[in-house]
Amino acid sequence: MKKIIKLLLLFIASIILVVLIYVAATFPTVMAGMVSKTVCSCVYVTGRTVESVKDKELQVFPGLSSAGIEMNTVDSTVVATILWIKSKAIYRKGLGCTLLAERSEETVRNQQFNLAAAPTVNQDSVAWPNGNLKSDSIFANVNHEAINNALTDAFMDVDPTKPANTHSIIVLYNGQIVGEKYAEGFDRNSKMMGWSMTKSITNALVGILVNDGKLKIEDPAPVSEWKDDDRKNITLNNLLQMSSGLSWSESYYVPSSDFHNMFIRSDDKGAYAANRKLKFAPNTVFEYSSGTTNLLSRMIRQQVGDEMYYAFPYEKLFYKIGMNNIILEPDVSGTFVGSSYSYATARDWARFGLLYLNDGVWNNERILPEGWVKYTTTTNTTSDIGEYGAQWWLNVGVKNNSSIRKYPKLPTDAYWADGFEEQYVMVIPSKKLVIVRLGVSHHGFNITKIASAIIEAIPQ
Repeated sequence: MKKIIKLLLLFIASIILVVLIYVAATFPTVMAGMVSKTVCSCVYVTGRTVESVKDKELQVFPGLSSAGIEMNTVDSTVVATILWIKSKAIYRKGLGCTLLAERSEETVRNQQFNLAAAPTVNQDSVAWPNGNLKSDSIFANVNHEAINNALTDAFMDVDPTKPANTHSIIVLYNGQIVGEKYAEGFDRNSKMMGWSMTKSITNALVGILVNDGKLKIEDPAPVSEWKDDDRKNITLNNLLQMSSGLSWSESYYVPSSDFHNMFIRSDDKGAYAANRKLKFAPNTVFEYSSGTTNLLSRMIRQQVGDEMYYAFPYEKLFYKIGMNNIILEPDVSGTFVGSSYSYATARDWARFGLLYLNDGVWNNERILPEGWVKYTTTTNTTSDIGEYGAQWWLNVGVKNNSSIRKYPKLPTDAYWADGFEEQYVMVIPSKKLVIVRLGVSHHGFNITKIASAIIEAIPQ
């Protein structure tokens, strides 16, 4: 009996040792990478302090806020240290921050980019939505007090141990700003991270190329790595709808997942995704994948060409609709990280939502193809309950003839760009609403409560 107990204890000790080795070998790299990239972008792109980033963004994972952080304002870099592991991110004007993984800093610094010329217009002298001058006319049939109360609610901490960390919220009704509020330290000029709301921007950029005749959604995706195997049957539509069948693990809390291997350990995120193996037949299984979107981003680059690529999203999309403050960040290979790395003001995000509310038309110019918004918001055929369209989430959901949509109290036509830590650009066409919420909620955020109160405050 004693021998059995000793063997059992030895077995348990062995498992604990293996786990400790795994943690020591994998977690520090991921954590250091997360810290250096997050601090770099929040400080150099959005103008925040290191202390505020520690207090907000770095609370997402235990131990991040205790990392050693070295800021070098001369060469605009951040080095983060977790145990013995160091990670470095660099800032470049017009490009934001890039995390170094495989290539040298010198190689990255020597890259050349043809950036778009920033608009010279003073938006504070131009009427909304192209500019920042709000309309003097107030909708008489809108309950502005109720909207203001709902916005105030969005900043309230119901549980002090679970802060809302709302940075901003803005409401458009019938195209006009009817509510807007910011946390201390933020204002309408503050750039804020979009995380996976960037995927919906990638949707728009693909749509522009479809409009230009350079891509067709039902054609096989132009990926050179796939030309000689079954992956050649994956269509552009499959990628947009997250139904490619490629093997993928999106886990944020497993340090060896595809997600972290791509974001932290790879310099070419599109190539990493392109080299995933086929796990399911295309168009049979829904698998949410940041890799899929980065593959789309690389595809956009290949179709546009490097000469025009870095100006393309700005000249063809952002500057056309007044998103004059947005920054897309590339990886080391030079491809925009189309799944996650964008920073924009709350008003810029609201303009983006308004473009979709207006069916892809801005100032009587069609930016997105006719029918693109309808395609985007049509449920794919592979997600279990139909909650996903093409790089946008949908408030539809049916299983066994029963509605199980994510937000039962909100209209079924609601759809939204959704970012990590509860970022939202929510569009509700039947209510003529766009609701933008930006922040870093680590414990969830009740968007239903806020959106429902706003809906009650507008004409029914």
